[in-house]
Amino acid sequence: MQSPYKGKTGLTRLWNALGYSMEGFRAAYQNEDAFRMELLAAALAIPLALWLPVGHIGKALMIGSILLVLLVELINSAIEATVDRISLEDHDLAKRAKDIGSAAVLVSLINAAAIWVLVLTA
Repeated sequence: MQSPYKGKTGLTRLWNALGYSMEGFRAAYQNEDAFRMELLAAALAIPLALWLPVGHIGKALMIGSILLVLLVELINSAIEATVDRISLEDHDLAKRAKDIGSAAVLVSLINAAAIWVLVLTA
């Protein structure tokens, strides 16, 4: 069975995709405390990266590392929602999926911290 949305092409598909993406941002913002906190941190860190006296590559690395944290948090939230949709009962595989998603967020945060430290101390 194929999704009825897969038949859309061209500008209609792009417009629909933008709408779905905005719905995803809204859902993450409304339902995920961690995403709201990371979004606030990004709202502070990205302008700071642009203001700091570092080169363009440094700025790109710093901003990219912050955006990566948001990206990984969105994927983690999607995994958690999917696992919860399947079942809310305790299960080893559900715990493993959620823990691995959380570990991915932690790795992205460590990556961001390392990049900022390296760029700022270069």
